Amino acid sequence: MKPALSLFLCSGLAAQAPVTLASLESLALKNNPSVAQAEAAVRVAEGRARQAGLYPNPVMGANGDEIAGGPIIRGGEIGGFFEQRIVTGGKLRLSRQAAERETAEAVQHAAREKLRVTNTVRMLFYQALGEQNLIGIRTQALDLANEAAWITAQLANTGQADRTDQLGAGIDVQRAEIALIQMRNARERTWRQLAAAVNAPSLNPGPLEGDLETLPVLNIDQALEKIYAENPDVRAAEVNTTRADLLLRRAQREPLPDIQVRGGVRYNRELLEIGPLGGRRPVGREGFFDIGVEIPVFNRNQGNIAAARAEAERARLSVVRTRLSLRARLAEVHREYLDASAATARYKEKMIPLATQSVDLLTKNYQQMAAAYPQVLVARRNLLQLREEYVMALVQAWQRAVEVQGLLVIP
Repeated sequence: MKPALSLFLCSGLAAQAPVTLASLESLALKNNPSVAQAEAAVRVAEGRARQAGLYPNPVMGANGDEIAGGPIIRGGEIGGFFEQRIVTGGKLRLSRQAAERETAEAVQHAAREKLRVTNTVRMLFYQALGEQNLIGIRTQALDLANEAAWITAQLANTGQADRTDQLGAGIDVQRAEIALIQMRNARERTWRQLAAAVNAPSLNPGPLEGDLETLPVLNIDQALEKIYAENPDVRAAEVNTTRADLLLRRAQREPLPDIQVRGGVRYNRELLEIGPLGGRRPVGREGFFDIGVEIPVFNRNQGNIAAARAEAERARLSVVRTRLSLRARLAEVHREYLDASAATARYKEKMIPLATQSVDLLTKNYQQMAAAYPQVLVARRNLLQLREEYVMALVQAWQRAVEVQGLLVIP
């Protein structure tokens, strides 16, 4: 923690070991059920991809024909058969490839879920880090209000302040106490949200270790290029385009008929053969086979082909739409980041140093009886207010940076 901000820390947090952002991210990726769900979805898609490429099972069975009694038929024809559907046109290969693209899409959804979880943790971390510093500032503001109330009481004893001044000082103390209570409640809320994000109900508020003042430098053109290359929504849309093209090819191959092959051996007990001595004898073993194909006369899968072609076009447009949406979102987030970072630079380099100088000069003049205490009080309050606005601007800048560096996957 840099010295400029270390002054704002609550003294009650120093006894605990500080919590880092890396440890919270690791905990979230390990415990958050959304990540595990996304990984399970990948395994589901992998199983479906394996299933899509499997060849149809053969059929084996028994058959009988002309089963009847009598001196000639004598039980008919009894035997077994083997039946197989031969898939043509590379339809199984296309089905498997399309299913594999579905697996790749699930992988991108899992990557998006990881980014969403880590972005949530990062934004809450910087929120909590800012609140940690704001508690320190508001503690100083309460101390200042109590000091002002005490000095006002002393001035009243010497006739330099009246009852209304004392009442006003008491109100300022109450306001400072309320502001501190509200910030402590805000910090408690943020830590509860952090505990939910990392799925660690036992996580309690403690000191955070982080550099709030050193903001990352963002280049919008480089950020946009990286978003287009790595954003999981864009990559999933691109994968879905490939999958849609494969499904269109699969639909176009559907009219190519599969071949049904069936054959077997049976024993014919009918007395249809003439024996060597002129008597009748059974036919005996005989083979049989059937080969057939479906003739695509009426149903040439024309409806499914038209739907698949439209789906392929929709998938291509989805890539464009996703990129445009991210570009628009980046423009807005980058503007907010620039506003916040410009404000932090102005606070740090101009306003806070000037306010500090003002406090020092007025304090020196007050000690030399050349300035009134209310002037010192106003200057010190103004300095604390500037420090609070500085921390809030830092938090906003960091959260916008998290969105950009997290490839604009919004928590």
